[in-house]
Amino acid sequence: MMNVGVVSRSFRELTNEEAAGLMAGNGFKWTELCFSQTDSNYWVYNGRSDLTDLTDERSSSIVDTYRSRGVEVTSIGVFTNLLEPDDHELELNLAYFERHMQIAAANRIPYVATECGFIKGNRGVQADTYESAFQRLVGSFRWLCAKAELYGVYVALEPCVLDVVPSAKRTADFIDQVGSERVRVLLDPANLIANSSEEDMFRYLAPHIAYFHGKDRKVNDAYGRAVGDGDINWPLFLQLYHRHTEGVPFILEYVNAGNFCEIRDRVLAYDREALG
Repeated sequence: MMNVGVVSRSFRELTNEEAAGLMAGNGFKWTELCFSQTDSNYWVYNGRSDLTDLTDERSSSIVDTYRSRGVEVTSIGVFTNLLEPDDHELELNLAYFERHMQIAAANRIPYVATECGFIKGNRGVQADTYESAFQRLVGSFRWLCAKAELYGVYVALEPCVLDVVPSAKRTADFIDQVGSERVRVLLDPANLIANSSEEDMFRYLAPHIAYFHGKDRKVNDAYGRAVGDGDINWPLFLQLYHRHTEGVPFILEYVNAGNFCEIRDRVLAYDREALG
C-alpha cells in the first residue's frame, strides 16, 4: 500500500501534540512542517514572521513531537516572497528563509520549501516585468543555494501556473540557470496541470523531485481542490509516480481534520487502479 503524508497546516486549529497524534493515529507517514500550529504559530504565506523565540531547542522539541510518533518531517515549508522588489525587504525574506535552513540542518530535515513568491495584486507572468522577475528569482535561489550548501540541506521550489515558473519545462530551465545541485522540486501536480501534462511533469522533473503535494485542480481554476475534485488523471499520475519516483513522499494538501482520511483513501483507491 502506498504511504501518504499530510501538511501540518491542514490542522492549524491544533497544537503540535494534537496534530502529530492525529497523523500518527491514522497511519500518516510524512509531514511538511510549517510551524503553523496554535503553539507555534509562525507561518505566514508569502511573507515572514518574527522567529526570535523559535530557538534551536524549541524547534527540535517540535520536530521530535512528530518523529516520536513515527511521522517523519520531510520538509520545512517556508513559502516567503523571493521576488520582493524592495532590496531591503528581500534581504529580510532571505534571512528569514536562512533561519529555517538552520533549523532544518540542526534537525536533519533535508528540504526547505517555497513557492516563487508574488506581489499582491500583480501575481503571475507580466510582460513588462517577466524577465526581470525571473532573474530576481534566479538571484534569490543562487543566494539560498550557497547557504544550503553550507548547511547541507536542499531548497525545494514549488512551481505554479500562476507564477513566473509556470510549467514543468520552465522549471527545468530554471534549475539549469540557477546551476546548483541544491535545487530540488516540490511537485504539486495541481499547480502545473493547466500548462503541463502528467507525462511532462515526470519527463522534465523526475530527477529533481524532493516530494509531492497531493492536491487537485480544474484546469481553469485559480485555486486548488482536494484530490479527486479536479482534472488530474490520478491513475496515470500514480503509474508515473511508481515508474519514476517510487517511495518519494506524497503529502496531502488542501485537506482538514474532517476529510483528510477520506482524501487519503481516494489516493489509495487511485493507486490500486494505477497498479491494476
